[in-house]
Amino acid sequence: MAHKSRNEWEVPENFSMVVNNIFRSSFPRPENFEFLKKLKLKSILVLIPEPYPEENMQFLKENDIQFFQVGMSGNKEPFVNVPPETITKALEIAINPANHPLLIHCNRGKHRTGCLSGCIRRLQNWSLTMIFDEYRRFAFPKARPLDQQFIELYDSREVYEAALKKKWLPLNW
Repeated sequence: MAHKSRNEWEVPENFSMVVNNIFRSSFPRPENFEFLKKLKLKSILVLIPEPYPEENMQFLKENDIQFFQVGMSGNKEPFVNVPPETITKALEIAINPANHPLLIHCNRGKHRTGCLSGCIRRLQNWSLTMIFDEYRRFAFPKARPLDQQFIELYDSREVYEAALKKKWLPLNW
């Protein structure tokens, strides 16, 4: 196995661009920090309720990156559901150009991040077929039907209208 030189960097798992200046990934580890620097992030939006690790907070401070946390539990059966107002709050942070470039992450970059990305896709008027296809690709091998139901039933009208007024939409590719 080849050793990495100091100049090489590791991309976080499940990393991808959602749209221009909005990215998604799994929880960044120290070996991902060099890669994240290259994105010139202005903000990180964390979707877990647990305290953020000190080494990650230090990285944010050193690189002048704003920290947003909207703690969500996953949509797991039988009775744990993400409240719609939680997603609305996260969406308002995610699509606000003042926060870009922005990285959205949860633990694995699959379910909570997938729900938020799916709701961003709803704001972009993607079809549910396309949204669920993208969700399943990132959630593989464990897509959650409750996540997909949440994305389908989430009422985006309020945030959509507010975002139009503020000229946050349409999102630029």
